[in-house]
Amino acid sequence: MTPTAPPSRLGRALGAPGRWSVAAQTFALQVLIAVLVVGAGLAGAFAQAKRAGDQEASARALAVAETVAATPSVVEAVQGPDPSAALQPYAERVRVESGTDFVVIMSRDAIRYTHPDPAQIGGTFLGHTEAALAGGVVAEDYTGTLGPSSRVVVPVRDGSRIVALVSVGIRTSAVGERVRTQLPVLLLAGLAAAALSGLGTALVARRIRRQTHGLGEPQLREMYEYYDAVLHAVSEGLVITDLDGTLRLANDEAVRLLDLPADAIGRPVADLGLAEPLVAALTDELPHEDELHVTSARVLVLNRGPATWRGRLLGHVATLRDRTDLEALTGELDSARGLTDALRSQAHESANRLHTIVSLIELGHTDRALAFATEELQVSQVLTDRVVGAVDEPVLTALLLGKAAEAHERGIAFEIEPGAHWPRDVAPTRDVVTIVGNLIDNALDAVAGETGTPRPERHVSFDSRVDGAYAVLEVSDNGPGLPPGAVKDAFRRGWSTKEQGSAGRRGIGLALVGQTVDRLGGTLEVSGPPGATFTVRLPVGGHRG
Repeated sequence: MTPTAPPSRLGRALGAPGRWSVAAQTFALQVLIAVLVVGAGLAGAFAQAKRAGDQEASARALAVAETVAATPSVVEAVQGPDPSAALQPYAERVRVESGTDFVVIMSRDAIRYTHPDPAQIGGTFLGHTEAALAGGVVAEDYTGTLGPSSRVVVPVRDGSRIVALVSVGIRTSAVGERVRTQLPVLLLAGLAAAALSGLGTALVARRIRRQTHGLGEPQLREMYEYYDAVLHAVSEGLVITDLDGTLRLANDEAVRLLDLPADAIGRPVADLGLAEPLVAALTDELPHEDELHVTSARVLVLNRGPATWRGRLLGHVATLRDRTDLEALTGELDSARGLTDALRSQAHESANRLHTIVSLIELGHTDRALAFATEELQVSQVLTDRVVGAVDEPVLTALLLGKAAEAHERGIAFEIEPGAHWPRDVAPTRDVVTIVGNLIDNALDAVAGETGTPRPERHVSFDSRVDGAYAVLEVSDNGPGLPPGAVKDAFRRGWSTKEQGSAGRRGIGLALVGQTVDRLGGTLEVSGPPGATFTVRLPVGGHRG
């Protein structure tokens, strides 16, 4: 019940050595995921930066082109005798100041007036101009004399007339260069993210390693499979509670023995409807060894001890064994043993009586011998006739005769009340024996243990009858009765007015009676002192259990 095996030994017992622990596997997987996420993030950031660069280049080229097209000197120069001479210096100045790669002013027929390479002046513009000639704007990526570029073409208007065209462009390589200048920043951000992710992953892996005690996935899987199989296979009930008295585990047998609800796990033991002594035994800090506990339907043997891990108290483990049938058989065995002792004593006493009768005959007192023998036979026969006439159940008849013999042996007067009657099949025979046997035993012990003021006779009586829908039985004695306020406690496990017996069964008899009567749907009442009378009422023809 105390798991103290170190993880390394446990790991060797359940899994192959040398495999990665769950913590190591988790760390490796998280690192891989972090690398993929950071790599994807960098790629996305680069693509976003490139797209932003392209958009910025197009916007800047459009702004410069519209500015040039709207300049009055340009409108005037394109209609002059030598546009190139007037516009080339201006276009180059604008190109340098705006940071673009070319500013080309051309005629409506796409003949260049300006170009960064003067040799290209007078040639035909490479690109599309149709939309600009129609009064719109051309925005495209095109490969011209300077290589691939992102360019725009806008019209130059003189009033409502389109008199020329302006194209401004930025080479694609220049845009890529600007994006590449941002790579160090992106890489630093990625490295920072990777470092933070690695630190977080290491902390998570460390926590998992601590929680799994360094075990690998195969070991944990095998542990769970064996753990689950054992819990379902063991014939004893297993209950684990934490330090707060909350139920943390109950196997199938424990659920059956304690009749636990489906949602019992995670609830305080005190809220599960168990008997108070059982709740106390499952929640206190004391060890319990081979304790008998009575539930509404069973007699249980409980053992309980602490559950520790490396010196740390985790909770408590309790095992439960069903002793209901064994307890009933033990009671019947005690009754049989008592009957055997009584019969042995009776045989010895009968031998003495027989010797007495023989001696009287030898002495010539035949009349006295006959009277002595007849008197003894009449006493025994009256009791036997009364028991047989009162009880229709043979087993109960035998029990009462045995108790009568035991009472006679102990010097106690045992009487069956006149008119007593107990019908057959009121309740299962074993339950009737449990109720009657324990009540009579309790009564015999009560009067047998009396000391002090002498009594003329120690007396126990049995009575039974049918009262409407109930069969009623009463066991009375003229003993001291129950102490004041002890009626409720008398049917609690472990309560007794007598010293604990060697078998540890003191305080279990009346608890068994109360349990059996409750299961059969009956009632149990106690009256006295003087003396004590136990009255049991059981439903006729519809007993439960």
